[in-house]
Amino acid sequence: MKKFAVGVCTLLSASLLLTACGGKGQEADRSVQSNTNASTQTSVSDQASSKTITYLDKTYQLIKTDHIIVASLEAMEDAAVLGVKPTGAVTSGGKFPKYMEKAMEGATDVGDRMQPSAEAILKLKADVILGSSKFRPAVAEQLGKVATLIPVSHISTNWEANLLMMGQLTGKEAKAEEILSKYKQDVKAAQQKLKPLWENKKVLMVRIRTGNLYVYPANVYFNPSLYVDLGAKVPEELNGVKAQEAVSLEKLADMNPDYLFVQFSEGENKDQPQALADLEKNPIWSSINAVKNGKTFVNIVDPNAQGGTSWSKIAFLEAAVNRLSQ
Repeated sequence: MKKFAVGVCTLLSASLLLTACGGKGQEADRSVQSNTNASTQTSVSDQASSKTITYLDKTYQLIKTDHIIVASLEAMEDAAVLGVKPTGAVTSGGKFPKYMEKAMEGATDVGDRMQPSAEAILKLKADVILGSSKFRPAVAEQLGKVATLIPVSHISTNWEANLLMMGQLTGKEAKAEEILSKYKQDVKAAQQKLKPLWENKKVLMVRIRTGNLYVYPANVYFNPSLYVDLGAKVPEELNGVKAQEAVSLEKLADMNPDYLFVQFSEGENKDQPQALADLEKNPIWSSINAVKNGKTFVNIVDPNAQGGTSWSKIAFLEAAVNRLSQ
């Protein structure tokens, strides 16, 4: 009898161990692409809420989308535009970016945007994590073990695909289409107003980071808004720029833009918070045409805006039309 009791306990322990291991396996693999075994094991209600998302030529099979984690500022801006309230979201310096605070009300902090906490996301029972294509491989691998990770593109030319993907995930695809349609109409109207203003003029945007001036390729950051949507001509000096590139003040003066947009965030210049003020006192800065003629626009939108996202593009278009039409 004693031997029988020991045998039963052993079987029960093995059964519980297998159950626990199986639970962890389902957590890690809850939405692997084309996983037919997982789909056959889901309940009827899970099957009813499952979604197949196609984004930038990749397909993601999701059992549920109840708990969405916004693990990048790119995804956060799209969520804000569509009125999506994520379960969790990344922060910067322990806080949501100020321009996203209201949109992210109710979301749980899941750690810094450069390296979100896998543990915090796991506690929220994430169904899908909307990361960033800028994540380091190690970060992406770790988060991918918690739930399906979709790397949201930081490339400006993918902004429409980003917004539509968010719409698919949240049942707001029609709203996303409507927003895109309106934006295209607004672009046409803006071009009619602004193109005559800067015909044969040099238009440039610079970003001040760590006290230094940076320019971007024509298809990165806010540049597509300037050179595609608003019809400004791409300066020849940007043709050889392949990524974020530092330029000296002397080089900027040589470029001598007629219209200059400047983005400056104190958070990106913690060691040199007076960088912009120092520039504005410099006689070389004052020699630039845009500065001399009052065509310099500082932080036309929030300096933390990502540039190549729906929120950034919509906000920039509106601000540019308002400021340049004055």
